[in-house]
Formats: sequence, structure tokens, C-alpha cells
Amino acid sequence: MAYHDDDIPRGERPVNPLPWGVVVIFMLIVAVEVVLSLGQRGILGGPQAVGWRLNAIRDYGFFSPVFDWMIEQGRYPTEHMIRFVTYPFVHGAFTSAVFACVMLLALGKWVGEVTGSLPVIGAFMLSAVAGALAYGLIDAGDYPLIGAFPGVYGLIGVFTYLLWVRLKATGGPQATAFTLIGVLMLLQLVFGVFFGTDWTWIADITGAVTGFVIAPILVPGGFGALMRKMRRD
Repeated sequence: MAYHDDDIPRGERPVNPLPWGVVVIFMLIVAVEVVLSLGQRGILGGPQAVGWRLNAIRDYGFFSPVFDWMIEQGRYPTEHMIRFVTYPFVHGAFTSAVFACVMLLALGKWVGEVTGSLPVIGAFMLSAVAGALAYGLIDAGDYPLIGAFPGVYGLIGVFTYLLWVRLKATGGPQATAFTLIGVLMLLQLVFGVFFGTDWTWIADITGAVTGFVIAPILVPGGFGALMRKMRRD
């Protein structure tokens, strides 16, 4: 049987669009990565563009020693404070940016449909900032904190909370809500054992905890509103 456009009820779409907050974060990550990747390959900016990625990491990545210097000196210049919100958009490699974008789109769509776009942006950025603060408080050496993963893990934290609320509302097994975080932490542990690791996982975990903690305030009415929404769904 052939179907025509008229067969689709007006006002309904076969695929729900992404929340605009997710699109904004996604486009920022993509825009930065496209420029850095094209420069790295000599397609954009000439020979000097090969070093753009390293320069971006140096100028916009988050460094524990820089954070220590600000605390010791009691000085917080804009050029360093901005690192808290710029590092999530700079990645060390194209594959890292792609993986972060895939997780962002998958989690951001689900979270955004429940909370709205502004809360998605807020959760992503607050989790990224919290992750950087935690990273700055440990002795991580000169290894930079870059990439969207602390912010994405924040969305995982929000997702975990929303799933926990849904299971609580429907009488399902609430422990299963924490499966995703558990699996990701296990994978990080395995990779750390076999391939070595750095301290950036501290920022990821902090991001997830932050997302979980702030989730109740992302929807007007907090926990009660979420419970009512989940029951309706």
C-alpha cells in the first residue's frame, strides 16, 4: 500500500526534532572541531594552521596548575576563568569529538524532551564547571582537561535521575536506573587497567554527580512535578 503526505496526521511528525538546546551545544562542538580538523590537515589557514589544535588546547583548555596559581595569587583573570566554559568545546582528536557528539545527541534528546532546552544547556555547563573545579583540586600535573565528556556525564546524571523517578512512579526496579553510569565507570576502569589513564575521570564522575544532584530543580515544581509527568507518560 502506498502512503502519501496526507496519510500523516497534521501536527504529528514521524521523528521528534532535537531540543534546540542540544542543537546549540552540538553545533558549537562541531564548529570548533571542523576548524581544527581542517587546519590540522592543511586545508584551512595554511601551514601555520597545523598547530591550531595545540594552541586551542593551550589557550582554552583547563589546567590544574593554572587553577592552583589563581588560588595562590588570589587573582582570577578572565583569560583563565573562561577556561571553565571553553574547555568542553575543544577536543584532542576528531574521534573524541565524534564520540562526545553521539552521546550528547542521544542523552540530550531524551533529557531535553523532559526538562526543556534551557535546563539541558544549564546541566551541561554546570556539570562541566563542577568537573573542572574537581579536576583543579587534584594534582593532575600539566595534563589538560578538554572535551565535552564532563558535561555529557552531567546529562547522564540527569538521565539517571529522571529514569529513577520514572521507575519510582511506575513501581519498577529503581536500581536499574544506575546501570548506565555503572557500565561507563566499569569501562573506564577497564581502559585504565589495560591502557593507562589520567585524572580526567575525576571530572567525568563529578559531572555525573552534579547532573544527578541538580536534576530536581531543572523542572518547575521539582520532584513532585517530575513524578506527575512520569505518571502521565
